[in-house]
Amino acid sequence: MSLDPQPLAPALAAADAAGWTTVRLDLDGVRGKAELMRRCGVALRLPEWVGGNWDALADAMRDLSWLPGAAGRLVAVTSWRGYAEARAGEWETFVDVLEEAVDFWREQEGEPGLTVLLAEAGPGPAAGAPPRTPRLKRRRG
Repeated sequence: MSLDPQPLAPALAAADAAGWTTVRLDLDGVRGKAELMRRCGVALRLPEWVGGNWDALADAMRDLSWLPGAAGRLVAVTSWRGYAEARAGEWETFVDVLEEAVDFWREQEGEPGLTVLLAEAGPGPAAGAPPRTPRLKRRRG
């Protein structure tokens, strides 16, 4: 997982050239957990059993069987800064869930990997270092 903001276009082009499935998770306007979970559900085409809690999202990110088969998977998280600033604790938990999913898929031999990218649309007010994202030991419901 890249916690350093990266330009979106080159990452999408490289993933497409490599035959990866790409998902864009746009967090523009998200200011709370319920909306974050809804956006994840839509963008990732999550099954209905995935409820609005961190553990269910973590379980779903270790499954991904509903995504099309591909050589790899890229989830590009865009417009994330507003949410990260408005809900720092939730953001840290979300990042932890994503990191755990990336680690899980890295350990699965013979399975396509998962890459998560915190994407930048380009220069401007959003440029700069991402918010601090320490690892959390426990997710909260």
